[in-house]
Amino acid sequence: MGSGPSKELRPKVGVATIIKSGNTILLGKRLTKHAHGYFAPPGGHLEFGESFETCSMRETEEETGLVIVNPKQLAVYNTIYFNEEKHYVVVFMLVEFPRGQEPRAMEPDKCASWDFFDLDQLPTPLMPGFQMLVEDRII
Repeated sequence: MGSGPSKELRPKVGVATIIKSGNTILLGKRLTKHAHGYFAPPGGHLEFGESFETCSMRETEEETGLVIVNPKQLAVYNTIYFNEEKHYVVVFMLVEFPRGQEPRAMEPDKCASWDFFDLDQLPTPLMPGFQMLVEDRII
């Protein structure tokens, strides 16, 4: 039997939610240690027994205050951060912006603000998995 990677180095599952409004999407600039300064959609870790849809709705509300419904799976990317020894399988979900709501920075220590950016003029740097999604023209 091989020893394999330590439990800390095993891949984790992240779920990120692409919230579209016309030709814009909601992004925040990360303030956390992991990928600090990168722009990313709301998202987080998949919890035990949780569906991708439930995780998408939970993480979006926790981070932005937005209550979303019926997110749809869009794409899956394998992202590895060798310098941080982190590996994520990121499931991207897609949902239309819930009209009548306003995104708020619910976790200001993790993200100072949430803003809409035109898909043709996205800020940089983008979180690697999200960058792949953009480059592949999935959104």
